[in-house]
Amino acid sequence: MSPDEYCQNKAAQSGSSFYYSFLFLPPERRRAITALYAFCREVDDIVDEVRERSVARTKLAWWRNQVETLFETGQAEHPVMQALAPHLEPCGLSAPQMHAVIDGMEMDLDQHQYPDWESLRRYCWHAAGVVGEMSAGIFGYTNPQTLVYADKLGLAFQLTNIIRDVGDDARRGRIYLPQEDLQRFGVTPEDILTRRHSERFEALMRFQTERARACYREAMQALPEEDRRAQRPGLLMAAIYYALLHEIERDNWQVLDQRIALTPIRKFWLAWKTWVNGGRGLVKRLSA
Repeated sequence: MSPDEYCQNKAAQSGSSFYYSFLFLPPERRRAITALYAFCREVDDIVDEVRERSVARTKLAWWRNQVETLFETGQAEHPVMQALAPHLEPCGLSAPQMHAVIDGMEMDLDQHQYPDWESLRRYCWHAAGVVGEMSAGIFGYTNPQTLVYADKLGLAFQLTNIIRDVGDDARRGRIYLPQEDLQRFGVTPEDILTRRHSERFEALMRFQTERARACYREAMQALPEEDRRAQRPGLLMAAIYYALLHEIERDNWQVLDQRIALTPIRKFWLAWKTWVNGGRGLVKRLSA
């Protein structure tokens, strides 16, 4: 199996919404973004699947070494890094950006709750904002303002993930919802960890949903018109994630005991429709 095939399988097996946005890209850019996604999956899986924190730290340290070796020598052991190698310079990817992703994974080992929005926002940049910036480089852009769009869109995606995964995260002992927000709406950490649904919980989640929508709106407003077509893959993801956010709200945030998801067919339809119209309709709708 070639490095590119390894990354392709990693992306396809995940069933992620990101996979559907890759399908419409030219081959070279598709290989680049698939390799980047596979890298993110590899390091994220360590935190989610390795129970011993010391073992997880050792594995993340190994990936840090892979990043350093790749940028210093152009060589690496892991097929994901081998697949990334030809795209580093053409796409403007940097070692600090990739280390920032690993930093986000280490934050998951050290911190299971966040006191306020600003601390959560910092985590979200490591988990998704910097990935958005790297993705923008792969898709191509001419206006530096596009990186602002990519950062804000990554934040919107991560907030959507947090809303969707409240129950899954609670089972791992994690609460990403800011503690100041829990206090504001009268929801205790124990309510989350014991998956106690209530009207207070729904009010809390309604607030988080509006915060996520505001991030989508800010992202669309920041996207320069001249880079809109190049950035269509991100807009495809936005169409899927925004629809998911709507479904979660329509289901009254029943996320403590189940994981709400869109069907593969619906994801593909949303991606295709957004690609065909160049994302113009989505940008206009989400900017309002």
